[in-house]
Amino acid sequence: MDDLDTESFCYVTTVGRVTGRPHTIEIWYSSRGSTVYLLAGGRERSDWVRNIARHPQVRLRVADRILSGRGRRVADRHEDRLARALVYAKYQPGYGGDLSGWRDSALPIAIDVDDTQPAR
Repeated sequence: MDDLDTESFCYVTTVGRVTGRPHTIEIWYSSRGSTVYLLAGGRERSDWVRNIARHPQVRLRVADRILSGRGRRVADRHEDRLARALVYAKYQPGYGGDLSGWRDSALPIAIDVDDTQPAR
């Protein structure tokens, strides 16, 4: 699973909390083991975060790999720091501005990937 971190972005498909239809976003990410970390700049107001809260099962596409997983808000303070550090470290070097405000204020979301079951 460590090879997931080679792409610039991933696509996360959630189930709409109201419509029940799939919704896909393109988003920056980083991974550690079988967990993919995302930072939601809109925090709990982000539709995709609200969708995950209602329907945690998600589909994740990184390049040509499609995986299933379970999304969750990061609650543990150590994992919170890890998620922020990983995503920031991946994108800050190539970004023209300062991402530290985003890193510090965004809501960390984890997707625990089930790499034994490819998504359909």
